[in-house]
Amino acid sequence: MRLSQLRSVFVFAALLLVTGSPIAAQANKEWNRSEDRQNVSVVYLVRHAEKADTGKDPELTLEGKERAEELARLLKDAGVTYIWSTDYKRTRETAEPLAARLRAKVVSYDPSKLGEFATRLKSIPGRHLVVGHSNTTPGLVQALGGDPGAPMPDSEYDRFYIVTLGQNIATIQLRFGVSGR
Repeated sequence: MRLSQLRSVFVFAALLLVTGSPIAAQANKEWNRSEDRQNVSVVYLVRHAEKADTGKDPELTLEGKERAEELARLLKDAGVTYIWSTDYKRTRETAEPLAARLRAKVVSYDPSKLGEFATRLKSIPGRHLVVGHSNTTPGLVQALGGDPGAPMPDSEYDRFYIVTLGQNIATIQLRFGVSGR
């Protein structure tokens, strides 16, 4: 299969996985049976949801909590095996709804050491959700070998990256939840 065909398959499969459709569930089962699954990891990356404008470590707003719930709904059947967050209230609160649904632990990472964290992610097979910040999430996509696209403004909360790590690296950029822009 040519690289362009493989990329199209990844894009289609990722879109199906994110939509939560019955087709997505079947695609997920097929992928799990595939011999290639041991050689491919998937990293879902988002910035934390909408935050309150007060304090050094603000919590999520009501809109942010709704976005975090939407993220959990989108990824509940995606086979996420690891959930990572920086050690801030807003990032942990964004990750917690999915962690609760999956009965998984949210593990902290240091956003000042993105290169080391990218190396760690590449060494752990599976499907990962990483919750970061507007000034770290695109950088982590790039550290993983993906395409971060345009810089992420501080007002943007709906960017959703899917980076597949395997023989070839592919990046998909989507939007999720209700966009305030």
